[in-house]
Amino acid sequence: MLPPGSTIGILGGGQLGRMLAAAAARLGYRTHVYAPDRESVAAEVAAMHTRAAWDDEQRLAAFAAACDVVTFEFENVPVDTVRFLSGHVAVRPGAKSLEVAQDRLAEKAFVAGLGGRTAPFAAVPDRAALDAALAAIGTPAILKTVRMGYDGKGQARIASPDPADADAAWQAIGARAAILEGFVAFAHEFSVILVRGLDGETRVWDSPLNVHEAGILRASTLPPPPIVLDQQAEARALLAQVADALDYVGVLAGEFFATDAGPLFNEMAPRVHNSGHWTIEGAVASQFENHVRAVAGLPLGSTAVPRLPVTMHNLIGADIDRVPDLLADGAAHVHHYGKTEVRPGRKLGHVTWVGPGVGPEAAPR
Repeated sequence: MLPPGSTIGILGGGQLGRMLAAAAARLGYRTHVYAPDRESVAAEVAAMHTRAAWDDEQRLAAFAAACDVVTFEFENVPVDTVRFLSGHVAVRPGAKSLEVAQDRLAEKAFVAGLGGRTAPFAAVPDRAALDAALAAIGTPAILKTVRMGYDGKGQARIASPDPADADAAWQAIGARAAILEGFVAFAHEFSVILVRGLDGETRVWDSPLNVHEAGILRASTLPPPPIVLDQQAEARALLAQVADALDYVGVLAGEFFATDAGPLFNEMAPRVHNSGHWTIEGAVASQFENHVRAVAGLPLGSTAVPRLPVTMHNLIGADIDRVPDLLADGAAHVHHYGKTEVRPGRKLGHVTWVGPGVGPEAAPR
């Protein structure tokens, strides 16, 4: 158990790191952010900040020496960075979770190997392999880069068997190694967010209904529709299997589709997750607090939801201009991430409403 006053290192300087640092401070911990980016909104609320490249071993070693445990706030931290740090300080979760989550093909195969239900998929290492994959899976289908895709990036739809469609999709993803996934009919999208402690104890939050626009999460709401409630237990069991197989420590998120055949696994995120932001005000212990508790070896907090409904809306791009109006709504819990550049598709904040009779429809205009 990490004593108060200890330092938790955070790899990555975005809003998830910012909220982790705030949660750590509430529990008496200092945080040290390591990130190569010029802008680091996490560093603004951390005790220490190192701006350096992911492969700068001298700076990484100094960072490790200044930390009692290290975690990460996004899944595209290089695996080699985590492996290097692991030789100097405990990193939770470990490199294995990144190895799986960073490779969409490996991720799908890993979950399918545990008995999880996935969309039909095929490896597409080159353009010729795309034709073979399309012949096996059919259209419509989605072509996704194997690595470095999030919020709808690195994806292209192939609507028909016309070779021109395949050519266009291949070029759209940058002619890189990819995975082809068949289209699946589904009723809703939802997520499972769990936390697993050092001792293997696992707790799970209620699953929200997730609504995406242009591949970016727009809103998460509780309670979800009945079909999601009916499929929640099976999805939870699968994600718990994933966590056990990875010997995972911390918050793990899984995205699912509710289908007629049952919950279908889409992807996982080995970190705190956008669809869990509602837990800050909506649950007894938030995903951020419980991630800190887990990596610090503390007892896990309750994931109970005292009041329903709960609604979380992302503030994307120009939505951030709504903050003054949202602040006039006494029921709105507004989070501004402090980012300086406003551009379309960029997550700049979020707002949450908890309880009956409140929400975006009731907010003043």
